[in-house]
Amino acid sequence: MIGTGGMARHWIHSVWATFKDRAQIAGLVDVNAELLNAAGDALDLPTSARFSSMHEAFAKTDAEFCCIVTPPRFHRAAVEGAAARGMHILSEKPIADTWEDCCAIAKAVKTSGVKMMVTQNYRYTPRILTLKKAVQSLGPVNYATCRYAADYRKPLAWGAAFRHEMAHSLLVEASVHHFDQLRNLTGSVCQFISGREWNPGHERAFAGSESFKGESCGLYVLHMRGGAMGTYEGNNLATGKPNSWHSEYYRVECEGGVAVLDRDDVVQVETRSPSGTLNVVEVPREQPTHAGHHAIGEQFLDWLDGGDAPATVLSDNIQSNAMLFGAMQASATHSVVDVQALLQQAV
Repeated sequence: MIGTGGMARHWIHSVWATFKDRAQIAGLVDVNAELLNAAGDALDLPTSARFSSMHEAFAKTDAEFCCIVTPPRFHRAAVEGAAARGMHILSEKPIADTWEDCCAIAKAVKTSGVKMMVTQNYRYTPRILTLKKAVQSLGPVNYATCRYAADYRKPLAWGAAFRHEMAHSLLVEASVHHFDQLRNLTGSVCQFISGREWNPGHERAFAGSESFKGESCGLYVLHMRGGAMGTYEGNNLATGKPNSWHSEYYRVECEGGVAVLDRDDVVQVETRSPSGTLNVVEVPREQPTHAGHHAIGEQFLDWLDGGDAPATVLSDNIQSNAMLFGAMQASATHSVVDVQALLQQAV
């Protein structure tokens, strides 16, 4: 496993519970010696299996697969190292922090023939599984709306310094989850995207905006293939009602009614009778055997054992990443970006 700091600790606590009965850790990499040894002790790994360099780890470790839990700018080097050794890959989202690196990763994986899955764990939380089931019962989707709003106006409020210092922090670290969800809920891929990312403090005085060096807010319109539309509101400087992690607001307008999910985790379906009476029904909550990261881990191991390919394999999840970089391009050029053309050019 290649990890960094708090991200690696979170992975060990949330995912290793899934893996420990079906796999063994052959090596652990972290640039922070203190955290490396703490994780190594927790996993009872010998010092010979602890590395401060991923290059040394790939040279000295034999493993069937590699888990990558680092800031996105390091994903390409890790994937290319794993692919060169013939190791299958489970990587945190996004695929990378630049479109160039995403395309290089896709090439490395295809050339080597290894399997790669991206950790889009939000698809498999009970709240989203319940919402998806409700949407599927309501017929064709007209449009879907997502609102993400978190109050990260203080430095380090988002848990790690790199998220406050990097460019495009909202899109790279948050919106890729939400774009993936809009794909998931509409059952389609994005054809066109338009909108803008920004930091209000770059243009005028705005209290709290100095928490981020890069862009902290975004508003986008999505045209999905097949006719459905989507809208996205992202805000890391929220001053009102929050819809932060695992409490995002979704509203999906369908032919047969509307499915709504808010921060209370309750999914409701709204319909109207022929007389115009509004009917609101609460949808029973899904209770999967494995949820979130645990579901991702199980799907990945089942795939390696010869099972079906999961929904978030690299070849599919690159669609969500194309939306991410299409959104950056749309903002920079004040234009509507053809996401599928962007993807076709690259792969």
